[in-house]
Amino acid sequence: MTTPGFSNTIANSDIATASPRFLASDNTSGICPEAMQYLLRANELDDLAYGNDVWTERAAARFRTLFETDCEIFFVFNGTAANSLALASMCQSYHGVICHQLAHIETDECGGPEFFSNGSKLLPVDSPMGKLTPEGIAGVVTRRNDIHYPRPRVVSITQATEVGTLYSLEELQAIRAVADQYDLRIHMDGARFANACASLDVTPAEMTWKAGVDVLCFSGTKNGLAFGEAIIFFDRDMARDFEYRCKQAGQLASKMRFVSAPWLGLLENNTWLANASHANAMAQRLMKGVSDVEGIDVMFPVQANSVFLEIPPAAQQYLRECGWTFYTFIGEGGVRFVCSWNTSEALIDSLVADLRRALAQRCQQ
Repeated sequence: MTTPGFSNTIANSDIATASPRFLASDNTSGICPEAMQYLLRANELDDLAYGNDVWTERAAARFRTLFETDCEIFFVFNGTAANSLALASMCQSYHGVICHQLAHIETDECGGPEFFSNGSKLLPVDSPMGKLTPEGIAGVVTRRNDIHYPRPRVVSITQATEVGTLYSLEELQAIRAVADQYDLRIHMDGARFANACASLDVTPAEMTWKAGVDVLCFSGTKNGLAFGEAIIFFDRDMARDFEYRCKQAGQLASKMRFVSAPWLGLLENNTWLANASHANAMAQRLMKGVSDVEGIDVMFPVQANSVFLEIPPAAQQYLRECGWTFYTFIGEGGVRFVCSWNTSEALIDSLVADLRRALAQRCQQ
């Protein structure tokens, strides 16, 4: 079958019965060697269950060193559980959580935050570049103050955002100021927290508790682990009884060492930062590679490891037939590519070449 706007010649000769080439998400990457090494080491000897093992203790200690504070750390399987349980611990059922309208908790977690909080309502805000603003937060808080409306209690920010942009430290501090004004807590969805730290060249402490973040959900899955997220409470009082919440939600792993030990592979020698820096660099390579291609527009600034491009639908189909995987995003032409710890320069260059070929052929029609 020939794609509209493309000749049979291109469809049959230039498109090798291509095996999939994955840039749809950093979830498609495998386990980085450092994490795999620790997973295997944790398997050499038996150990205590339910997080009472030496590996979980060591990983928690590493996190405290990394964040330069005596924080509380809990390990869960995935990001939805991390965000949902963290927010549930910060809210009562009659409270509201202010978030961006594109936030993962609003668009992609199947009502998890509302479910685990027994009804706390998400209060989405539309603002540019996927980022909340102090003015937008204040607007939600002051919109109503009657008993018939959920009381705003938490601000949830995503770093990096769902469109790949970043909050600067100054922006985070400004959000903390408005949060203090209205007695709000701050939750950070850190699905790509490592990429944000690498791009801004700031420490995890500067990005979180020093900027006023109360709770961080730090993703390991998108940084080279097979599974596993860390929920980090910088206010230890907020963590009271959190282990019971994890147990009730089915997130207390009996063999917790296999969740926590691979984190040591990321945290030792700053592998987490090297992985993120590489992914960011590959995103920059992609952005620069298509910057002069007529018919392709970069939709958002490329600040982390995601690249959002406006690509004609026919060119998108051509890429799919070449074996490329990607998500469509925001309208008919919006496409997202996400680079990972193991994305190669050759893979990016191959995508750029296919994009150029697709757009050049389109211009000839």
